[in-house]
Amino acid sequence: MIALLRAGVAVAVALSAAVTACAQDYPARPIRIVTSEIGAGGDFAARLVAQRLTATFGQPAVVDNRSGGVIAGEFVARAAPDGYTLLVYGNTLWLLPLMRSQVPYDTLRDFAPVTLATRSSIVLVVHPSLPVRSVGELVKLARARPGQLNYGSAAAGTTSHMGAELFKSVAKLDIVRVSFRGATSALNALLSGQVQLQFMSGATAMSTIESGRVRALAVASPEPSPVFPGVPTMAAAGLPGVEVSGLMGVFAPARTPPAIIALLSQEITRGLQRPETKNRLTAIGAEAAGGGPDGLAATMREEINRLENVIRGSGIRDD
Repeated sequence: MIALLRAGVAVAVALSAAVTACAQDYPARPIRIVTSEIGAGGDFAARLVAQRLTATFGQPAVVDNRSGGVIAGEFVARAAPDGYTLLVYGNTLWLLPLMRSQVPYDTLRDFAPVTLATRSSIVLVVHPSLPVRSVGELVKLARARPGQLNYGSAAAGTTSHMGAELFKSVAKLDIVRVSFRGATSALNALLSGQVQLQFMSGATAMSTIESGRVRALAVASPEPSPVFPGVPTMAAAGLPGVEVSGLMGVFAPARTPPAIIALLSQEITRGLQRPETKNRLTAIGAEAAGGGPDGLAATMREEINRLENVIRGSGIRDD
């Protein structure tokens, strides 16, 4: 028995040494960072991460833009677990399996969380022609006109979609979803008055609110947003439970050596906490997050558990 224990300890020590040596030699070639299409929120976060890793490691970190969370997720899930292929993607990555019967990856099994990179406030906004200036007034109007108010959203599972469905569920409203192919099309529909309300990302909301083209009623975050001072939370406005944020996580393929994950998490978090990076994020309505692998894993599980009933109950599908 003692011999077996000693053998087990020896194997563990050898494995630890191998992992440490692997991390010491890493990276020896360029790193690929897979993310969403050019111009989307994931693209901005990925380029911040790429700049940090390039500067830190002296090896190029190259952003690889791909259309759709399934395409990007499947590519990274099947990549070699060596730290040379990373994924930067948002909530849709882990919520999509709740809305599709066939997804070519298991979010909690096939990816190794690295860190939560950024967090963006989601703002409930209305077209200025709508005669409401608070969440309470909007709820009252929607109840008086069931089925007559429309909200715009991008693809199923996006934060604009989830925010509105939470709003409908908690406030028990009958408002109609109008789906658009992307956030830009949904924004144009709101600005033209084709739809009356929308849960909008902070990056998009900032300029439209400041110009008066939309009216902000509340942020769907648990705490007031420093990016939108004076705008109440949904809870403060009387609807606790309507919480959704635009999250961008960094992932590696499952079974990537823990020492490499720890190194990546440490360097990405340090880069995000730099004042100039924080300023760039604030300018687009976002905040640096961080928190390491365990923090990102916990955030994903919490959101999946919290939103699963809303997705199932609302019959949201994206097949």
